[in-house]
Amino acid sequence: LPMPPLPLTGARSDHDRLVEMIGDRSIVLLGEASHGTHEFYAERARITRRLVEEHGFTAVAVEADWPDAYRVNRWVRGHGDDRSADEALLGFRRFPTWMWRNTDVLSLVRWMRAHNERVDVEEREVGFYGIDLYSLHTSIAAVLGYLDEVDPEAARRARYRYACFEHFGEDVQAYGHAASFDLSQACEDAVVRQLVEMQARAADYSALPDEGRAADEYFHAEQNARLVINAERYYRTMFRSNVGSWNLRDSHMADTLDALRTHLSARQGRPAKVVVWAHNSHLGDARFTEMGRRGEHNVGQLVRQRHGDDALLVGFTTHTGTVTAASDWDEPPEQKHVLPSLAGSHERVLHELGIPRLFVDLRDDAGMADLFAEERLERAIGVIYRPGTERLSHYFGAILSDQFDALFHFDETRAVQPLDPPRHWPSMEVPETFPGGI
Repeated sequence: LPMPPLPLTGARSDHDRLVEMIGDRSIVLLGEASHGTHEFYAERARITRRLVEEHGFTAVAVEADWPDAYRVNRWVRGHGDDRSADEALLGFRRFPTWMWRNTDVLSLVRWMRAHNERVDVEEREVGFYGIDLYSLHTSIAAVLGYLDEVDPEAARRARYRYACFEHFGEDVQAYGHAASFDLSQACEDAVVRQLVEMQARAADYSALPDEGRAADEYFHAEQNARLVINAERYYRTMFRSNVGSWNLRDSHMADTLDALRTHLSARQGRPAKVVVWAHNSHLGDARFTEMGRRGEHNVGQLVRQRHGDDALLVGFTTHTGTVTAASDWDEPPEQKHVLPSLAGSHERVLHELGIPRLFVDLRDDAGMADLFAEERLERAIGVIYRPGTERLSHYFGAILSDQFDALFHFDETRAVQPLDPPRHWPSMEVPETFPGGI
């Protein structure tokens, strides 16, 4: 029989059908249609808590930089120097700070710490990890800090190699621009040599006495060294090809997810189960979107191709409300009105079902999946929202029933609350007139 959309009531049973779909799968990708909507963060947290408590998931991998997230990981597992969840989240200093420094993430991180204090074995602890690649200089500092502790002579060689970036200071885009036109300025060979040397010493570093955490700390350093390689390539590629830089970034995220699962599986003695939080545009299968026709791939596509039925892809959408976003890059967050979804879009179809909050099983081919089997517009709000150019800036074509396995829709949503709101908060935006896209 067709499975109708399931109205959400806030009860634990809201996720029974999703949990049934997940079954024994070990990778669950939870999307979002914006980087600033409370309901997306809160619902993903509810799902994550249930998967951790009842189904053996031990990692939350998020669209964030590895070193900043690993600081949080240390705190939730009772390590590191931070004294509170808020302090542990202070690593997220780069725009957009509200994406991970918001009250919903703060609540999740506090819960993760409390959960880990309750479990009786380390293998059941849940960790917090970043899979993105923007943290070139922070990752360099993490590699050097690690080697200073375990191998000062190797640290000296690493400083020499990473000095290639010093001419450009903290301006990674200046480095990318210069290296894209003059390969003699590229640091590629130096950063690759650094990772190769570390990997050659992996067994020695992982065996060092460090309260049982030597393998974790080496893995953290190795991931940072790998991130430096991919960040260098990313900034060099971004001035040549938007498609190339997008594909490199999403390949890095998918590769980091695989490396994390391999590491955790070895540590736990069983296949690790991971929940991934990232934007719909990264987690919905790109082969069934306008992105795919441009030659772009993404995490959702790569995970499906590599892991097949071991993964479940879940999208999140909204019709209207408010969102935390900026008007341009590096500008302060604002609490912006989200315009009602465009006629003919997937979001408008969901709105017209007349259910304020709902869950849809898109694998039910006899029912709701048919409603979303044709290509329509789908909205994507990142860290920038420009309602004045919404069709151009925030919509793309997608076949929803193939892009995702399941979907949560919240008809009216509200903005996330930043931990560091600007003085004007919570002002509402003046109607946007500035032309241009993200």
